[in-house]
Amino acid sequence: MKFLLVFDFDHTIIDENSDTWIVKCAPEKKLPNGLRNSYQPGHWTEYMGRVFVYLGDNGVKEDEMKRTMTAIPFTAGMIDLLGFIGENKELFDCIIVSDSNTVFIDWILKAADFHKVFDEVFTNPAAFSSTGYLTVQHFHAHHCAKCPKNLCKRKVLKEFLDKQLERGVNYTQLVYIGDGGNDLCPVMFLKKNDIAMPRQGYTLEKKISQLAQSLSPVQCSVLVWSSAIDIMSYLKLLIKE
Repeated sequence: MKFLLVFDFDHTIIDENSDTWIVKCAPEKKLPNGLRNSYQPGHWTEYMGRVFVYLGDNGVKEDEMKRTMTAIPFTAGMIDLLGFIGENKELFDCIIVSDSNTVFIDWILKAADFHKVFDEVFTNPAAFSSTGYLTVQHFHAHHCAKCPKNLCKRKVLKEFLDKQLERGVNYTQLVYIGDGGNDLCPVMFLKKNDIAMPRQGYTLEKKISQLAQSLSPVQCSVLVWSSAIDIMSYLKLLIKE
């Protein structure tokens, strides 16, 4: 009996978007209009690359970025939930699949001492260059028309499950916890016994209910959450069964 918990990061584990939060480091805490308007749909990673160049050009250093990022609040109840998962690691494997980046997620999880809760983090690789600029790359290449160019979460999930099967790990149930439009693709991959947990009032919940209205509902069960305590209550029921 082992369960796989799949978490998104922005607006799920943390109560903000890490990529837009970093703008607090910019002069006057905002970006110039030209840069802000340079975003093209599906090319968020490239846009963030330009944001990091702008921050570097304005003398924003790694330690300032780190101080800013580790001040992001966790979502309501999330600290309790992650503590609970950490105490029950023999029952739960836990991964993050996120369109943020390795540097931000690493900083935030380590500062709160939650990095040990997660078995793997799948996100865009980032690093500081020799000149002190943060650089970010695409997580992978894929052929999914529904997803942003740099990341198809369904592909990540499928490859992870295949690798686990090779190691002899087969999960009783998958629990997918997210909020965004890019979480729909992996949710549609879930089976009847699995459960999707979209955050109340966010894009993923709306997209799942649109599918139900158009009579092509997702296969898995759906349980909406507003506080991570809702998720913890569900997990407690799971392990009692």
